Amino acid sequence: IFSIDPHYNLNLIIGLFLWEFFTESTKTGLMSLQAKAFLLTKTKFPSWVVVLTSVSNALITAIAFSIAVCTYISIFRRSLSLLEISFFCFYLFLFLVIIIGISLAGSVLFLRYRDINQIWELMMQAGFFFTPIIYPLAIVPHKFHFYLYAWLPTAVIQFSRSVLVKGEIPTVTAHLMLVGSAAAVLFAGVALYCRLAPRSLERL
Repeated sequence: IFSIDPHYNLNLIIGLFLWEFFTESTKTGLMSLQAKAFLLTKTKFPSWVVVLTSVSNALITAIAFSIAVCTYISIFRRSLSLLEISFFCFYLFLFLVIIIGISLAGSVLFLRYRDINQIWELMMQAGFFFTPIIYPLAIVPHKFHFYLYAWLPTAVIQFSRSVLVKGEIPTVTAHLMLVGSAAAVLFAGVALYCRLAPRSLERL
């Protein structure tokens, strides 16, 4: 269907692996406190450490796949500059910040509302089709792009595609909006965690 786009296959791969990193990390983070209840009830250490380390497996996979993708592009497509690779690493870092914010909030909410993991699962299924992963963003009317970018995985995926595939760096304004959004998600997640964690851990 989208064979007219010569970069469709590569864009699809980048979108899929970034989305998989997001879904796997947030699902694991959501269940992290409950899954490690036997540690939290037997030893004393900051419970947020469990949430942060829960995303480690997905992060290692994402880093390995990032290296593979960058290597493939450099060898078979075009030579990537150090600046382009640096921007991609920056986007991956911001994605991790977003994931940590969601995981911190979700981990304590799950201890209070046990059905939240099912709700998040449905949101991930809907979010996959809402995010321009299997379809190019260009087929969506421009007036709707704002709503797609409001869903932060869209921004990270599109910015990553832009620097890796096209060699185009998004505007300063776009970067500031992404950084601000990631910081807001992290702040909200930390604030909610600090407020609910002391009482929520009693439910373990």
